[in-house]
Amino acid sequence: SEEGPEVSTSHRFHLIGIGGAGMSVVAELLKDRGLEVSGSDQKESPILDHLRDAGIEVFVGHDAAHVPADAVVVVSTAVRESNPELAEARRRGQSVIHRSQALALAASGMRFVAVAGAHGKTTTSAMLSMALRDAGEDPSIAVGAVIPQLGSGAYLGSGDVFVAEADESDGSFLNYTPWIEIVTNVEPDHLDRYGSREAFEQVFVDFVGCLRPGGTLVCCGEDGGSARLARYARTQGIDTVTYARSGHESSDLGGSTDVIIEEALTDGHTASALLAWGDVKAEIHLAVPGIHNLLNACAAWIAGVRLGTDAQTMAHSLAAFAGTSRRFEFKGQVGTRRLFDDYAHHPTEVAAALQQARTAAGDGEVSVVFQPHLYSRTQAFAERFAQALSHADHVYVCDIYGAREDPVPGVTSQLITSHLSRAHYVPDMHEAARMAARELSEDGILVTMGAGSITQAGSDVLDEWEHVEQGSGQ
Repeated sequence: SEEGPEVSTSHRFHLIGIGGAGMSVVAELLKDRGLEVSGSDQKESPILDHLRDAGIEVFVGHDAAHVPADAVVVVSTAVRESNPELAEARRRGQSVIHRSQALALAASGMRFVAVAGAHGKTTTSAMLSMALRDAGEDPSIAVGAVIPQLGSGAYLGSGDVFVAEADESDGSFLNYTPWIEIVTNVEPDHLDRYGSREAFEQVFVDFVGCLRPGGTLVCCGEDGGSARLARYARTQGIDTVTYARSGHESSDLGGSTDVIIEEALTDGHTASALLAWGDVKAEIHLAVPGIHNLLNACAAWIAGVRLGTDAQTMAHSLAAFAGTSRRFEFKGQVGTRRLFDDYAHHPTEVAAALQQARTAAGDGEVSVVFQPHLYSRTQAFAERFAQALSHADHVYVCDIYGAREDPVPGVTSQLITSHLSRAHYVPDMHEAARMAARELSEDGILVTMGAGSITQAGSDVLDEWEHVEQGSGQ
């Protein structure tokens, strides 16, 4: 840990990359704790306007002059050492901490719930947050996506519960000391950092070691990695609760699951199930579709009950969750064609989102414009991405969104399209979106998909459809 001795007593924080989903959350929480907060980002955005409204000083562009000399500087893994603000802080010997350490500071003294997993953590943490709010609790929240009901991914509540999405991608979730840990799955990802499945699973073992004494681990019993983690935790005497659909338990669980999901049903818009935990039975009805969301909701229900919320109240309150931004988010409709946007960037997520689209489309076609995220991930999962994308009728793949990575020779989106004969490689995402829009027939669904900038291509799709509609209307 790089945490300096003066961090706990410091009253000023400067966040580099403050406009990012995760960073902006921390900025608001620190500000709400009465601390002085400033930050910088590369370009203007609605998030920066929101932060200014909250009384936070925000600079556009990175410059050494922006860094207050008495501030603790907060960075994410995406901030490079060459950043002029970070370089200046290092030169002065200022305290530099990771975003997760700042979040842990903002949450000190609260009952901390950390939601982890290769996928599902954003939705599960948002579900738990909104259900607790509906049940009369007032938790603080730090989620990496906008929850439409809050208009933000951050909220400082008056209660003593803090729900946060815990990120394994850079190991930063090891900075927390949770009361409850939820692990939705331990499916290998971020192999650029971890190198192997074993190393990826080990960091979750380390995460379980961060639980405060007497804490609870909640694990999905359908996922092999998560099931192995639950078995390990039990050998350490940790209070562990597993959940799975009846008949879908992983063989790695080594026995039956604690909470059984029965009568799981889903259509294009909603989902429902019966949860059985020993003698306790509760019905859940969700305002979002998908079997994966029933699993997420079950994890949230268990955590809520462990926090002391009545089991029936918690089950009923899960209906209050209406989704998060970029999780199969409806973006518009022209005639009978509908547009959705999804953050899916791992093969399992891509397949789940397209199955959701397939259900919602009924007899209509499903088209996807996919922007791969990271060169390393594309290289590791090219064939599995092709397999996942094959759930769509029309597939357009644009250039890789590199994010924190530099290009890798020979690694392009064509690694994916070469495994799927009907997939089109169209480098420019705007052009790909327009082509996909023109190809989609009536009653169809188009999904813009990826963790990068692809969401911006949605307007191209709607414009193209408007043009078609006007043409047919004349």
